[in-house]
Amino acid sequence: MNLFKRIVSKLTNQPEEEEKQSLEKLGDSLKNADLDYKFAQLFTHSGGFFNYCADEAEALQTLNQIIKIEGIGNLFCWDKELQNFLNVVKTSYTSELQSSNDAAFITCEYLIAYDGRIMLSHNNILHYHSSRLPDKIIIIANVSQIVNNLNDAMGKIKRNGNIKNLTSISGGQSKLDGSIGSNPKLFLLLLED
Repeated sequence: MNLFKRIVSKLTNQPEEEEKQSLEKLGDSLKNADLDYKFAQLFTHSGGFFNYCADEAEALQTLNQIIKIEGIGNLFCWDKELQNFLNVVKTSYTSELQSSNDAAFITCEYLIAYDGRIMLSHNNILHYHSSRLPDKIIIIANVSQIVNNLNDAMGKIKRNGNIKNLTSISGGQSKLDGSIGSNPKLFLLLLED
């Protein structure tokens, strides 16, 4: 939705109703599709950048392209395994969130096929509120993390134990944590298990 439409919708108290209806229509049309296809369609429809990667080598190549194209010089990345990716592509990072970070490189809990959202927890973003993350977020996930809906994700979280501080983000919009301001630019690297 362009800036003018957003301003008009705020003034007339119609907050992105067209986008919501459009997303619901797309979701309905994909109800019998494979979960990975449905997720990819809804994630990109809401503004995210979806990248399927057959293996880690392809994920490294895609990550390197994103970093170059977006002009990213310093990432927030606290996960040791992900830091290994950044060492290979020779990109600097900090393990604590800093104002100098151009982007964040993180994992996620689940990918929700129902609406194309990505579920995050303290396991992914530490103690930071998602609204404090940089404007560009690169997320790496596996196909096995795709679930049908929020109920499926919550059921798996209950079985897995102590996961706290849940939030979700989608293609440039973060609705559950109530953040108002600039929407992050989301890149997803989806790896085959």
